[in-house]
Amino acid sequence: MLDKLRDVEERFRKIEEKMATPEVYNDPAAVAKLSREQKELAPVVEAYRRYVKHSDDLEQARALLSDPEMKEMAEEEMASAARLMEETEHELKVLLLPRDPNDSKNVIVEIRGGVGGDESALFAADLFRMYSMYAERCRWKCEVTNINETELGGIKEICFILEGDGAYSYMKFESGVHRVQRVPDTEASGRIHTSTVTVAVMPEAEEVEFEINPADLQIDTFRSSGAGGQHVNKTESAIRITHIPTGVVVECQDERSQHKNRERAMKILRAKLYDAELEKQNAAIAAERRSQVGTGMRNERIRTYNFPQGRVTDHRIGLTLYKIDAIMNGDLDELIEALRTADQAERLKASGMEGDEA
Repeated sequence: MLDKLRDVEERFRKIEEKMATPEVYNDPAAVAKLSREQKELAPVVEAYRRYVKHSDDLEQARALLSDPEMKEMAEEEMASAARLMEETEHELKVLLLPRDPNDSKNVIVEIRGGVGGDESALFAADLFRMYSMYAERCRWKCEVTNINETELGGIKEICFILEGDGAYSYMKFESGVHRVQRVPDTEASGRIHTSTVTVAVMPEAEEVEFEINPADLQIDTFRSSGAGGQHVNKTESAIRITHIPTGVVVECQDERSQHKNRERAMKILRAKLYDAELEKQNAAIAAERRSQVGTGMRNERIRTYNFPQGRVTDHRIGLTLYKIDAIMNGDLDELIEALRTADQAERLKASGMEGDEA
């Protein structure tokens, strides 16, 4: 591992040298590429340099052991340096894991009511509120592209985009079936109902990553539905795009401009088709080795929200938190960090680095 880290540090040093030369700025594309690589390598190099410092501290403390007056202090410094080396070594192993190329991307999220009728639609609205509040905590931008609401204030289906640094790396574990257990407002007898909502999280795909043949598209315009003013009934600004080979249909009616709706609809369609390809790849990998966490199959129950007991349980990692009110108000940090940590541990185990020595 240390040989690899030395190579990484050398590459980082060369990038710094290139970035310091005025000539490189004649090529903006090259500068952008170097800047991205520098940003990716910086955490690894920083951790490696800390590891080297702790290693030097350990050797210096070991050299003092022969001095009776310094022995006790040397032993304490050795123990401290060894502990810091171990912590930094684990950090380095995580940093050296192959990155998911989608981790830095924005995400497109779809929430659909499942089993449970009106109660399911109401919980879908609660989940959207939860994610939008989490996005606000993360300083991400949240844009709704399409929504189908019920008369009771629920949501049958909603599609929205979360734009922010690393959004996909945090949200990718939310795909799957979310189950809610609570007493609906409409339940006079106080009986607990169980309903489900499905969540799909897709990385936003750039045009260069996934090309779509225009001949495969059927594009229809229609009038927006719901509240919005006079333009709703007079302007056919809403867009429906059907990808004929796969039958995937995307609608976008949030913007008044037909051009903007079309642009957003294409963005969502591209993400859906790209995600379908990723699902195929993941299915092939899962056939060989089933991940403990993964991104969650769409038909699997991943989490239960039990309101009477005030708990949220993530079934993939067996984590139960008794803070349902905070979670529904967007405090997802503990849940998501636990999922990310479990995923890292699983990938470390699969890579064979878990027990390696530096």
